[in-house]
Amino acid sequence: MFRRSLMLGMLSFLAMPLALSGSAPASTAGDPETVMVTLHARPGAAAALVEVVARHWDTARRLNLVLESPHVTLRSDGANDAQDIVEIFTWRDASVPDAAPAEIRSIWNEMNRLVEPRSGGPGLQIATMSLIGSTAR
Repeated sequence: MFRRSLMLGMLSFLAMPLALSGSAPASTAGDPETVMVTLHARPGAAAALVEVVARHWDTARRLNLVLESPHVTLRSDGANDAQDIVEIFTWRDASVPDAAPAEIRSIWNEMNRLVEPRSGGPGLQIATMSLIGSTAR
């Protein structure tokens, strides 16, 4: 398991270390990388954050940066002032986030403005994951 600290969200990906946690080994450039992104919405910002996350997915798909599946976006059932948004998806190549296009970095900026630190951690956390199974409903 490895960790890098994430201070300002995904945009900090380019300028600062990143908090990655998970039991999966780090992907190498050229290999797909599945991530779980947890975003702690600022009070009253959950709806706007859901829209930005959806736009991020649409943009990443249009730019061919991600695989179509797995992909899931979840929102916690908590009150609007403490909601979390969780998105699980796979970058087509593990090197994509380190060299993300300006259009994606701009969306990361928007995400950063809509999240807040919570429970001593950053407002946006990214964990590298390994898919071990799925079931369709």
